[in-house]
Amino acid sequence: MSELPYKTIAVSGSDAFEFLQSQLTNDLRLLEDAAEIFAAWCNPKGRVIWFGTVYANESGYAMSVAADLAEDMVSRLTVFRFRSKVEFAIAEGGTVDPKFLITNGYPFIGAIQSEHFTPHMLNLDLLGAVSVNKGCYPGQEVVARTHYRGATKRRLLRFESTEPVSPGDKVSDGERDVGEVLNAAGNELLAVVPIDKANQGLTVNEIAMVNLPVPYLQE
Repeated sequence: MSELPYKTIAVSGSDAFEFLQSQLTNDLRLLEDAAEIFAAWCNPKGRVIWFGTVYANESGYAMSVAADLAEDMVSRLTVFRFRSKVEFAIAEGGTVDPKFLITNGYPFIGAIQSEHFTPHMLNLDLLGAVSVNKGCYPGQEVVARTHYRGATKRRLLRFESTEPVSPGDKVSDGERDVGEVLNAAGNELLAVVPIDKANQGLTVNEIAMVNLPVPYLQE
C-alpha cells in the first residue's frame, strides 16, 4: 500500500480556540505544554468523523486531515460556525507511512472510515485524544457514558493476515460478521473487533488472521 496523503486545515480568527474547544474531543489547553495533541471530531451520535493531530501556530491552529476528507470537513465545520469569528483554509500536508501507523496502532480515518466508529472503538481514549472533563462537544454524552460504564467491548486491534485484505472488509468469527478492517498495508491490518474474540480464529473473506501486539495495549 502506498503512502497515505493528508492535508492541513488551518483554523484562524479570534474565536478559534473557543470554537475548536467546543467541537473536538480533546482539551486544547494541553497545547500550553505540548507541541501537538491527538484529537477527534464526532457527530452527535458519538461516531468519529475525523481523528488526527492539532497544533498551535501564529495564526491559530492546524489540524492534520486525510486528504479525501479535508474539503467535506471544512464544509461541515463551517455549518457549526454560526457567528463565531473563525476561518478555515486547506493547505498542503504530506504523506504518512501506513506500516508505521499499523505497527503502532494509530488509526487513519479517511472518507471510507469516517462516522463508523466511536472513539473508544478506535482506542482514542488510550491514545490521549479524549478529555472526559473539559466540557461539552458533539457526541460527548455517548463518549462519557462509555467511559464511566467501562462498556468498551470492541477495540482496535492489530493482525497479520495470510493474504492482503482491504479497509471496510468484514471480520468474521466463522458464524457471523463481528468486526471491520479499518486500515491495511500488505499483510498487516488494524480491525475493530470484540476484545474477547481477538484470539479465536477470526477471518476476513475466509483469510486467516493472527492477533499481533499493539504497543500501548501491552502491560
